[in-house]
Amino acid sequence: MILDVLLGRTFFLLFEVLRRYKTISDLLINEQIREKEVRVIGVDGEQLGVMATSEAFRLADEAEVDLVMIAPTAKPPVCRIVDYGKFRYEQMRKEKEAKKKQKVVELKEIRLSPNIDTNDLNTKVGAAKKFLAKGDKVKITLRFRGRELAHMANSKHILDDFAEALADVAVVEKPAKVEGRSMTMVLAEKK
Repeated sequence: MILDVLLGRTFFLLFEVLRRYKTISDLLINEQIREKEVRVIGVDGEQLGVMATSEAFRLADEAEVDLVMIAPTAKPPVCRIVDYGKFRYEQMRKEKEAKKKQKVVELKEIRLSPNIDTNDLNTKVGAAKKFLAKGDKVKITLRFRGRELAHMANSKHILDDFAEALADVAVVEKPAKVEGRSMTMVLAEKK
């Protein structure tokens, strides 16, 4: 019983290690490289030229580091002589920095009805200004119910007034368009 538990735990740990190894190792290293010829970049970043893979292995062994294929789609593939652990760490750090700097633009929605009052419209305009100031896009939806559907064309002026109220901070990215029981328009921040 205890042996079964220990074996089960061992296999689980082994499986986890293999799973992690597979996700980390998207680059081919050392003996995984099966190409006949490769273009080699040295430890200091200098071009060593096109050579046989066996010669590149020998150079990597002499430097006591790894041969890593960094551009498998190139003709011939590009390999670099570098410490794989350090190379992977630097790559992950660069990806993390790039992720920090990118801004995800969200699409915020503001819903209106055709019989909205002026003060309510001004409140919605204020909310839209906040969203636009954060860098998000704003989708204004004018929803119609029941008999309001018969007078859709008469209510387009509400969306036009909304866009006009935000003209100093926003531009109309998608003009007003009827989609089913609603009319929508998308505004984006003015650059």
